[in-house]
Amino acid sequence: MALKTEDEVRNEAGIILGFTNRNGVNIENTDVISGVGQLTTFIELGKRLNIAKFVGCSDKPDGWYLPVNANGVAIILEAKSEKEDLAKKKWEEELFKNVDIVAKYYSKVVGLLYNGKDVRVFIDKEECSTASKSLQRYSYYVSLLTQTVLDKKHIYEVTQRINNGLHFKFGMTDLQDRMIFTACALVAQRYNPKNGLQKLKDMDYSTFHNWIYNALAKAIENDKRQNAKLDVLLEEYSAVRMSITEDQQAINDFIDNVCEIADLVNSDYWNGEDVMAIFFNEFNRYNKKTDAGQVFTPDHITSFMYRLIDVDMNDRVLDATCGSGAFLVKAMCNMVKESGGVTTKKAKKIKKEQLFGIEMYRKIFALACANMMIHKDGKTNIAQMDAKSDDAALWIKEKNITKVLMNPPFERKYKCMEIVNNVLNSVPIGTKCALILPDKKLEKDYADKKFGNKLLKKHTLTTIVKLPENLFFGKGITTSVFVFETGKPQNGRNIIGYYIEDDGLETVKNKGRQDIKNKWQNIEDYWITAIRDGNDNVHNTRQIINPYEHLSYQMPKKQFEIFEEDFMKTMMDYEMYKRGIDVKEFNEKLVQKVVYSSSITSDDTKNSVTITMKGGN
Repeated sequence: MALKTEDEVRNEAGIILGFTNRNGVNIENTDVISGVGQLTTFIELGKRLNIAKFVGCSDKPDGWYLPVNANGVAIILEAKSEKEDLAKKKWEEELFKNVDIVAKYYSKVVGLLYNGKDVRVFIDKEECSTASKSLQRYSYYVSLLTQTVLDKKHIYEVTQRINNGLHFKFGMTDLQDRMIFTACALVAQRYNPKNGLQKLKDMDYSTFHNWIYNALAKAIENDKRQNAKLDVLLEEYSAVRMSITEDQQAINDFIDNVCEIADLVNSDYWNGEDVMAIFFNEFNRYNKKTDAGQVFTPDHITSFMYRLIDVDMNDRVLDATCGSGAFLVKAMCNMVKESGGVTTKKAKKIKKEQLFGIEMYRKIFALACANMMIHKDGKTNIAQMDAKSDDAALWIKEKNITKVLMNPPFERKYKCMEIVNNVLNSVPIGTKCALILPDKKLEKDYADKKFGNKLLKKHTLTTIVKLPENLFFGKGITTSVFVFETGKPQNGRNIIGYYIEDDGLETVKNKGRQDIKNKWQNIEDYWITAIRDGNDNVHNTRQIINPYEHLSYQMPKKQFEIFEEDFMKTMMDYEMYKRGIDVKEFNEKLVQKVVYSSSITSDDTKNSVTITMKGGN
């Protein structure tokens, strides 16, 4: 098949980007002129927009998107034939020349290099490494410079109001009931944003409760054909234990707060963690763990693990102990963002076909389904089953999983290692799996012939990343991320270890640990680069671990130190022991003599203490 010429690439790009126009004016946005070609100069474009700063600029861009408003986002395209390598410096320089011209008038400029296969995205001449690897519509590139950062502090406050209101005004004492009730209300609102909860304000509790049930039933109607267990949502909602409140203000406040959270989730700039993870973390901070032994994964760690094993928009991601779905929502967010945003065909495919979860416990399963539905995932590929079972193994094998992100229940009574083995044995050979486990979990189980000895005979443990000691605030657990590559025996290969001692988060009263000083992103970037390059030259924590000796990160042992005082004390204790002197009794008498039978004198150079003993000083 012949490679595309530069003209063909340029025309194709114009269609994908949405640079189509009528008389030079963008068809979709009449406040913008757009187009592709090699005949139009910046002088002509400047005349159309009355931009004096383009006078004398006879360069001809391959493609352009130029708003009437100077505060808008301008886009410049540089097209190359399919045979050209976009990494060449001369193509960057060619693009930057046109970007510099446009920047004379616009403060926000996106530059695109495209060859029909690959695209490089530059924002103000700085390459954007997080941008989609495929060419997208113009709206995607505009959004890169216009997305609003959500106020996490505000989201915590709204979620806290919901939690407290349900607890104290609705008499909902069970934590999981509060979570399920709120999650169901969010699903109902998300599927009825224009005709939703707001219309129920000032109506009685019965009307309010029944509307949520009916809206929820309608929301899951289509998805039930592919996942019949979604009925669990309705059943758990109906089973919520609460006092029927006559406090109309409490009902109205709950409606306002849920609608506010729903609007944030519905925004174009959500980051997965910004809303739902905060929502679940806020509710769960009251419990050290769930009845099912789960410790919910902090959001910043889900982000780190996603990047640690190089998940991308083409992966099929599994969490076989998915809890409320934190890993799946994080993966969905990042994969959708890479695909070009929520409106792309790829985004719909990601939601429907590339995210898979297993959760054994009924209420938590209901929460996971609700969490995914809140983000309109479509099929909801979450199964309620035992991740240790043969049925789970068969289910996993059918999904062609490419990446695994998991935080299984740690305690032995929940058979953590059975879950780990079943998952690792059920995904394809070469699958990268990142699992959070207690630091010494593998070492404790390694001597167990049933699990430990078999694990590394089938799979390779490549990396151990010890996480901060206080990560699971108040839980009394220290953990590491263990990265496996499945289907390839360890065969004595060394394991590389690292230690993230500090994640930059701080404890906020009544709100757990938060990134209040926005330190984590830089910390995450550092560690992802250090681990990828194998060079922790700042903290010097990199270790080479012999799997025959250890299966955990080895904390440095403190150097033994002895001081003169310690030596003298030991000698004195020994002398008194030889002479039959009771040390405790001697110490008590000595203190009494010093305090009550001594005189203190001082001059300019020294202080003197005189102790009077029997028979003299």
